[in-house]
Amino acid sequence: MSLERFSYDDAIVRKFIWASVVWGAVGMLVGVIIAMQLADWHLNFGTSWLTFGRLRPLHTNAVIFAFAGNAFFAGIYYSTQRLLKARMFSDGLSKLHFWGWQAIIVAAAITLPLGLSTAKEYAELEWPIDIAIAVVWVIFAINFFGTIAKRRERHLYVAIWFYIATVITVAILHIFNSLAIPVGLFKSYSVYAGVQDALVQWWYGHNAVAFFLTTPFLGLMYYFMPKAADGPIYSYRLSIIHFWSLIFLYIWTGPHHLLYTSLPDWAQTVGMLFSLMLIAPSWGGMINGLLTLRGGWDKLRQDPILKFMVVAITFYGMSTFEGPMLSIKSLNKLSHYTDWTISHVHGGALGWVGFLSFGCIYWMLPRLYRTKLYSEKLANMHFWLGLVGILIYMIAMYISGITQGLMWLDFDDQGYLVYPNFVETVVNLIPFYYLRALGGALYLIGAFIMVFNMVKTAKSATDLSDQTAEAPARKTDPLVGKFHMRLEGAPLMFTVGVTVAVLIGGILEIVPMLAIESNVPSISSVKPYSPLELIGRDIYIREGCNNCHSQMVRPIRAETERYGEYSKAGEFVYDHPFLWGSKRTGPDLHRVGGRYPNLWHLRHMEDPRTVVAGSIMPNYAWLLQADTDYSDIQDVVSAMTKLGVPYNETDIRQAEANARAQAAAIGQDLAQSGAQDMADKEISALIAYLQRLGTDIKE
Repeated sequence: MSLERFSYDDAIVRKFIWASVVWGAVGMLVGVIIAMQLADWHLNFGTSWLTFGRLRPLHTNAVIFAFAGNAFFAGIYYSTQRLLKARMFSDGLSKLHFWGWQAIIVAAAITLPLGLSTAKEYAELEWPIDIAIAVVWVIFAINFFGTIAKRRERHLYVAIWFYIATVITVAILHIFNSLAIPVGLFKSYSVYAGVQDALVQWWYGHNAVAFFLTTPFLGLMYYFMPKAADGPIYSYRLSIIHFWSLIFLYIWTGPHHLLYTSLPDWAQTVGMLFSLMLIAPSWGGMINGLLTLRGGWDKLRQDPILKFMVVAITFYGMSTFEGPMLSIKSLNKLSHYTDWTISHVHGGALGWVGFLSFGCIYWMLPRLYRTKLYSEKLANMHFWLGLVGILIYMIAMYISGITQGLMWLDFDDQGYLVYPNFVETVVNLIPFYYLRALGGALYLIGAFIMVFNMVKTAKSATDLSDQTAEAPARKTDPLVGKFHMRLEGAPLMFTVGVTVAVLIGGILEIVPMLAIESNVPSISSVKPYSPLELIGRDIYIREGCNNCHSQMVRPIRAETERYGEYSKAGEFVYDHPFLWGSKRTGPDLHRVGGRYPNLWHLRHMEDPRTVVAGSIMPNYAWLLQADTDYSDIQDVVSAMTKLGVPYNETDIRQAEANARAQAAAIGQDLAQSGAQDMADKEISALIAYLQRLGTDIKE
């Protein structure tokens, strides 16, 4: 049989590896900075673009899409070529993918600190960047599926299955969650409102974790773990069960982020049940990965690459057990909105994604540069620093989170809240915030050690030519044997099967919420926001207030005692986007309207500690100095009508005049209280929004 000689494109893999570690170091550095900002509010530096509210989405986007994204792209490009015995479909598309993705990351790094955000978690980037993401992802998909089409190896190995699921599902999630009406170049409003927006967002948000931070890395595990262990994967049959059950079940689980909210009970229950069922396939994958090392424990003690991989898979097992447990309503009541969730998320991010990425990169590096790793001792040092850092971080946040939850729910013998003032629960957590920053700093130091090790390894390389290989041309006859073996030889049918599996859950959960009006009962007293309130809402989003404050009073006695009447689905029908939040570093704000005078809000934004002793919120003094921008309010109101908000032509035409009139009234009230010339400052618009919150219904 004649062999065809060809080469792999290793240059593109090297590019993605370097992008991953460089952006990873940047994202982790920002993470340490914002951790310190929570411990000491002075470290917000009094500058708008360096506050926690603006840097937090920069940190999450950098770690998820820059570090993790580039890492799994590197692993996919390396393993796909070797598994399919073919060079990537197009070197040009590979380069477009790489440079397009880096341009998107740069755009995110510029726009997010400037406050240009949609407020949707893990999807904060505005519409031009969203379109760029879709275009670059299509380029990646064409390149990936084109490589499958020209492969010399007919059989699709398990890692390729997970890559296919990633490519298909991320595209679906991104497109549907990003649908919006643009108003200008860097402002848009979600086409969904309130409860519907919440469901679509967390259908996207949790499955971004599933199909951007799990399935591609499981593919890497199935390829690189056997390579590092020098043996086959433990069970092919278990990998089949793991794959199909995982991608089918995962897509249903998003509503577990919305337990005890205004989401209908049936949707919450579906999310909880499927989350619990997800334990089985997740642990099946963990067992398959760990048992691949059977008989190789001596090698594990000496090889830092295996250490990274084994600990990563262990964290995967821990996270995929804890996640379903936190989806149980009785436990979620304690954990939700607390630092417990932060600990859980970082166990997956730092332990599973981070350590597996490090292990794969350390494995690829000597092969891509055809030299030995500069220092195994430094790699071992990186491992231990990272592991200790993760443990300090997670333990601190576990203690902090459980403390928060218990204090929020605590009643005395007389039936009164023990801690009625939210800030009382905050000041007790500051020591744990310092510990979190310490753990993050250790993890960051480990990443810097890795960068140094990589630089020294790369400098010792003498041959950077693409690796050559030989393989017979692909046979055209179909595979025979079992059904799944035949399916693995038919990529089109396999891809169709994946698409159907992931669409079933999305359709059955989301379509009823979008199509059946009774799922969101209307409340006649709920009216659209005034033009000035819309401006204030945009300022609230720009400053990232939603990163620390929720707007969702749950039907739990402790919350109704502290905040007021629980939130109803019909109250959010004009909210584009929804702002329910996922973490309470500050108190819930849904019933804050009318609770304090206008001057209180002004002083609170100018210097929070003048009205709330012990507050860790940064100052927002620039809101008292910046003029309110009324230039696009007419366009904003017009866009809202396209989204179904019942403004009429007069409302649109008089939007600016109405906004200025309401601002003048607030400014006059502030002037009578001693704060002069505030009518046309941004603080008045923000006050208008805050004073509106939760006032449409009687408590």
